[in-house]
Order: sequence, then structure tokens, then C-alpha cells
Amino acid sequence: MARVNEPFEGVIMYRRDYRERDLLVKILTDKRGPLMFFVRGAKRRGFRMAADILPFTYGTYVGLLADDGLSYIVSAQETHQMRGIGKDLNRNAYATYLLELVDQAFEEGVAMGGWFQQVMAALKLIDAGRDPQVIVNVMEVQLLNRFGVAPIWTRCVVCGRSDLPLDYSETQGGMLCINHFNEDEYRLHLSPKVTAYLRLFATLNLAQVDRVNVALATKRQLKRALDKIYDDQVGLRLKSKRFIHEMDSWTSRLQNSRQTSVSDDEKSP
Repeated sequence: MARVNEPFEGVIMYRRDYRERDLLVKILTDKRGPLMFFVRGAKRRGFRMAADILPFTYGTYVGLLADDGLSYIVSAQETHQMRGIGKDLNRNAYATYLLELVDQAFEEGVAMGGWFQQVMAALKLIDAGRDPQVIVNVMEVQLLNRFGVAPIWTRCVVCGRSDLPLDYSETQGGMLCINHFNEDEYRLHLSPKVTAYLRLFATLNLAQVDRVNVALATKRQLKRALDKIYDDQVGLRLKSKRFIHEMDSWTSRLQNSRQTSVSDDEKSP
């Protein structure tokens, strides 16, 4: 059957050099999930779609969508750049991690259903300046199912109660209520506020989110819990996640350095 050009919605995930003048561009599409596109002549001066294939650009494209092998972009009808992500290192790091996570979670060439809209909503919130860690934490919770990990967030896995303090147990595959904390001495020891957020995140529609306001201490626990779950139960070691850890370490050292400097200044006569 002859392939025909068809319009599709997409966001540029990443791109890499291919031969002297060409590029391979990975696009998250609404119709076929992640797809790799061959773009001939993309590195030539004056290439007409140069702005349309920059990372974190989204919109409507027209192209040949292959069931296997490389797809081809014919034209870009209307595209927009996520400039907030492009100009901010923190937002860029989390958006890059999110797309790398999605690339691992979905099979290339297979429609994503409502997941495409959820990912786009997450990227737009990050681009608009909403807390990128919290937005990505929401996606991390929801994407666990795609990796074969399906925690029970809403109730105790032993007795089914949801009206008591809960904590997460990796060995039990979900929450334990306070009456059954003794079932796992290595439970994550999360605060009630953190477990409440995890329960909320599991079903949250990001298209309906406007403001994001989570306390720093709660964010730290959320990050620790989800990092451990992904490390232990999913086993992903993504380069973009390592960069976020390094960035957090830089920030922490800088803050400690500033605090030491202020303290020294206060001691000066």
C-alpha cells in the first residue's frame, strides 16, 4: 500500500546529526507515539523548516509516517516554541528528563491515546513556569504502570483501609496502613502529606491544573521516594536524571557557600 502524507500533532523530543547536511529528529506524535524522522538538508543555511524542528517546538506537521524505519517530514503548518523551557536551565532539565522517560515508556510507532495530551499539558505547565519537579513527579507516578509497576496508592494492600495514616512499601507493592507498618521494616517512612500527594498524582489530569504550590520539605520527600521506586523497581538510569541530580548538588553547594559567607560576615568586627 502506498504511503500518503498526513497531518499530525507533535513536539520535538531531540535531534542528532546524520551525514553532512541531514538530521534525525525524534518527535512525540499524537498518532504514532515517538517516531524518528529523517530531515534531508536540515543543516543547510536557510533551511525553510529550521525553526520548526528545534527541540521543544510543537505544533502541526505533515509527513510520511512509517510503520517501521524512518519517517519523513514534508512540511510544518503551524508551530510554536516553548521559550520558557529554552531559556531556563532547571525547566529544560526536567522537560528533557520527562521526554526521555516517555521515550522509554512508549513503543515507537504505536498510538499513545490520551497520554499524548497529558505529556503536552505537562510540558506547557513547565514552559509557563510552574514547578517542574512537581509536574514531572506527577508524570513519574502515572508512568509507573507503563513500566510494569502498578502500586496501590489509595488503600492499605493488607486490609484495604484508607482512613488511617499510610506509608509506601516497595516489597508489598503499595501502601500499608499504620496497623500493618510492621509488615515492612524498610517502608519509605513518608509523611502523611507526601502519601496524600502520591495518591493525588496517580489520577491527576494536568490539563486541569493551573497553580502548583508544594512545600520544599514535601518536594524533597517526593523526589526521594520516586527516585527510589524508579531505581529499585523500574531500573532506569537515564542521563537526564543524572544531570538533575548534579544540578541539585551544585545548587546545594552554592547555597551552603552563601550561608557560610553570610555567617563569616556576621562574625566580622
